[in-house]
Amino acid sequence: MKYMLLVCGDDTADASGMTPVEPWVEDLGERHVRLHGHRLALPAQAVTVRVRDGEVLRSDGPFAETKEYVAGFDILECDGIEEAVEAAARHPVATIGAMEVRPFWDDEDAETRIRALDAELTRAAGERDVDRMAACYAPDVLTYTKGRDHQGADALRKSMEELFAGVTGPVLREVLDLRVHVDESVAFGHALVRLRATRTDGTPIDDTLHITTGYRDIGLRWLIAHEHISLHTEERS
Repeated sequence: MKYMLLVCGDDTADASGMTPVEPWVEDLGERHVRLHGHRLALPAQAVTVRVRDGEVLRSDGPFAETKEYVAGFDILECDGIEEAVEAAARHPVATIGAMEVRPFWDDEDAETRIRALDAELTRAAGERDVDRMAACYAPDVLTYTKGRDHQGADALRKSMEELFAGVTGPVLREVLDLRVHVDESVAFGHALVRLRATRTDGTPIDDTLHITTGYRDIGLRWLIAHEHISLHTEERS
């Protein structure tokens, strides 16, 4: 389960004796507990925004006058709240400030959504539906296939249309292996995909492709932002 760790500093505390944060970051990173994090600028550089009766009210500084402020954040992946609390207690800032540990909102995990996106791509290819296939990609997608690169959704769509113009019937896309690694708003996938179709001259296409994919979370869904396709040369048994 993922937890947001809010690192709350205290501007009245003496931090001169605080131990460095780097060993904590390295240890949790090596154990794959800490996924991401960063320091934040001081509250004096903050801007607070409110909207009242349609008017945007902007003020410099933090939203509340307090000696404690959010100095940074870390995203942890732990088996439960006790492990997250133990990690928070080991953070050096915990000795002079406070650490707020808050679980992420329970939602469908990112890998499940990415695998659903890949399944949609497979179904759309089988139905020769260019619109549905293109909808799986980001507008600024960059793809490489057969020594050619395609920049943007329009170029990708043209490539798909050329593929369907050269074959009859469905394009069968069989995912032999798909491995996904997710890191917050980006993810990477490595797959072996068998592609079968029949050219308009009657000759068959039966290729196994090695596909490396970069995904981007746009907020409501994941899309393919980068795709590299090469012919897999190892013979199938």
